[in-house]
Amino acid sequence: MAEGQRWYEILLNRRPDFIPHEGVAEWELIPGCWLQVAEGIPSEGNGPLRIGVTDLKAEKDRLLKELEIDDFDIHSRSEVPVMWGTFADPWGNRIRLFEHVDKDEERKRIETILGELIFDR
Repeated sequence: MAEGQRWYEILLNRRPDFIPHEGVAEWELIPGCWLQVAEGIPSEGNGPLRIGVTDLKAEKDRLLKELEIDDFDIHSRSEVPVMWGTFADPWGNRIRLFEHVDKDEERKRIETILGELIFDR
């Protein structure tokens, strides 16, 4: 569990927000949306957990260095508004990072999802 918690601390660039009991660590990714890492045997093919980043190439480079994950390709298609890349954690859980190609669209998505929470204060 300690190894898994540390791995996700590096991935998310922060310590857990809540540790309810031994064997469980939780991060609030956005208000009301939590990632829970728990001790045990993962189900095969879990995920992907999709995480938006502002600079996919830089984040890929950081994770290749700091977590020593397997290299992964960055994909894009003209009809899809994001670039993405998928890799696995050491336990086989799939994680997909994505970056909005259109930064105005990214801002609109953030406002739609978090608008009242961050823009109406």
